Amino acid sequence: MMDKNHQLHRHGISFYFFTFFLAVSCAAPAAPASTPDPTTVPLQSQYFSTPTPFQPQAVASPDPYLALSTPQVAATFTPYPTKLINSQDISVPVDAAPLVDANGVTLYNPLTGLPVTDPAFLQRRPLAIKVANSPDYVRPQSSLTLADVVYEYYIEWGDTRFIAVFHSNDYVSERVGPVRSGRYFDENIARMYHSFLMFKGADPREMGYFNTLDISSLLISVGIGNCPPYFIGHYKRESYNNVFFNPTKWEACVNKKGLDNSPQTISGGFFSEAIPQSLLNVTRIYSFYSVYNYNYWEYDPVNRVYVRYQESKDLVPPRKVEVYEPLTDDYTKQPVTAENVVVLLVPYIFTNQNQAEDEVYNPSLIDFGDAYVFRDGVAIPARWNRTAIDQPILLTTLDGIPIYMRPGQTFYQVMGVTSKQIQNGSEWRFEFATP
Repeated sequence: MMDKNHQLHRHGISFYFFTFFLAVSCAAPAAPASTPDPTTVPLQSQYFSTPTPFQPQAVASPDPYLALSTPQVAATFTPYPTKLINSQDISVPVDAAPLVDANGVTLYNPLTGLPVTDPAFLQRRPLAIKVANSPDYVRPQSSLTLADVVYEYYIEWGDTRFIAVFHSNDYVSERVGPVRSGRYFDENIARMYHSFLMFKGADPREMGYFNTLDISSLLISVGIGNCPPYFIGHYKRESYNNVFFNPTKWEACVNKKGLDNSPQTISGGFFSEAIPQSLLNVTRIYSFYSVYNYNYWEYDPVNRVYVRYQESKDLVPPRKVEVYEPLTDDYTKQPVTAENVVVLLVPYIFTNQNQAEDEVYNPSLIDFGDAYVFRDGVAIPARWNRTAIDQPILLTTLDGIPIYMRPGQTFYQVMGVTSKQIQNGSEWRFEFATP
């Protein structure tokens, strides 16, 4: 799947090359320079439902979510929910239907809560596009600032990857990427957003699984020709990390192939400009996935957005200090920002133990788990819930009340359930760890 010699992998060399054929801009001023990593201090326990590392304890509690949370054991693979959250566990009605006019036309983007300039842009399936974050030279990526929602998750050997979901801006960008290979986790996003999934091949085990799915016709890998509209970028690097997708040409390709591009009933949650009350002020959110891949989000109170900083040097001996630089978008020339940053704590499991040796992870984004929502410089301890395979996640408070996001882009950091969490004043740090 990936080269086990990580130094070779970091330079874009892989022992396994698989090619299969099956069919957002937010301006913000430059953020301040990075400061040294904070001294680690445990979080104040009175604010949180679980200790560090995250291992929910079975204790008596008036909170129905805590009553369901038992100490976690090694998770096993299942493609469907093993538990369903009872409707009475949600203390208010859950109705995240987007605002529509008298003709039933959506007026707001259900993934951002923002009005759209032309509702016609929402009358088709979203696009979920895999975007590389390693090796380092693939940065800056193209069109991350135009996505409505972005997920970052650990893939293997210290690296992470993005899935950028486009719904209202896919007509704007002519270059998204570089596009990289699929993973088991991607099925969750395709189902949650009822989207097409654009990716560049996959490991045979994962591709074989994709081909068995009822949504396989929506999973679009790199092919020959201009339909699907993948192309080689203008960057001077090997072609393996130089493949991009042109969303502006996708609709014509869909019509040519006769694919189902009908409008979908989807939701990105609840949105409100009102700043929620919270005792937890946060200026930085660190996501340390590995010595090769780490980042933080810096809150900009003037523009009410979080600005993304990415590692610029690997933290390998003799280097002891983390080094960052702003992450920009090479297509829009804007800094990568988000109105909301959400940390999801999910089990990183294997479909079977034979896939553990080469880290073929299948993060389980089903049932429920812990989360943290960051918006407007505050943190909200949360639960994520997803009770059906074709449903989005719902974010609630620990009391089961749905959380309102700030209208705009949301960036999800997908962490393992055993990841460490550290606080130093208003700076929070999540250190990725698999079970």
